[in-house]
Order: sequence, then C-alpha cells, then structure tokens
Amino acid sequence: MKQVFEEMKALYEENQIDVNASITSEMQYHAAVQLRHAVLLRNQRCILAYLYNRLQMIRDIRWGFGAILPPEVRACLSESEVNWFSSYNRNIASYMSSIGGVGVDLFTNLQPPKSLYIQVRCLSEYGDFETSDGNTVVLTKKQYSFLTEKRL
Repeated sequence: MKQVFEEMKALYEENQIDVNASITSEMQYHAAVQLRHAVLLRNQRCILAYLYNRLQMIRDIRWGFGAILPPEVRACLSESEVNWFSSYNRNIASYMSSIGGVGVDLFTNLQPPKSLYIQVRCLSEYGDFETSDGNTVVLTKKQYSFLTEKRL
C-alpha cells in the first residue's frame, strides 16, 4: 500500500504542476491531467476494496475463532485493524447483552438445524417433563418423542 500511496502522491504533484501551467493558457496539459486523475481515482477504489476485504476477513475471523485473536493472525494485522477488531467485539457484546434483558449468545447455533424436531429417547421411566415453554410431556421407558429444540 505504501507504493500505491507514493504513486498517488507523485501523480497528484504532477497534476498540480500541470494545472498551474494550464492556467497560463497552455491547453496541452489537460489530457495528461485527466488521465492522471483517472489513475488516482482507480487507485483509490482499489485501496478501498482491499481495505474492505481485509475488514470482512477480520470480521469472519471473529465469528470463526471467537473474541481472542490467534497470535499468528494478530501478527499480520496493523494497529488500526486490531483496534477495529476490539471495537467490533465490544459492539457485539453490547448488542448481545441488550437483547431481552438477559442477553442472547449469538455464537451458539451458527448453523441452522437440519430439521425442526429432535428425536428424544427415554432410557428410563421419567414421568412428567416440563419443557421450557411450560408444556408437560410424559416420558416413559423406551419411548421416542419428537420435540423442538426450543422446548428442551
């Protein structure tokens, strides 16, 4: 990125010289100024795309590895990227704790379930089992029941 910034600075300085020269009625510099300006805009778009892609990768690392960066990943990040990662962690934690008064862990069950029901097999005589939503299920020995994950 340093090379791109140096190139952009050199192009900008050349444009300034040519713009000042074209003010004194030399029109031959206009095409060169426009070309350099187009190159500056292209470089800017490339840098922004690169930085956006890096932030997306850092975000994916957060969801994949958790709140602590692995040392080999941290060594490859700049100071501002580490700060962004920390800020992203704080924002996620704040959001999770603000949901429903008791908070919600967004990192559990990241993959959707394959089916809506879980097959439960009762190995011993259990009797009445009260689910989290307040319903009661009678569980007897060797019985199979299909319950939603939320009810368990």
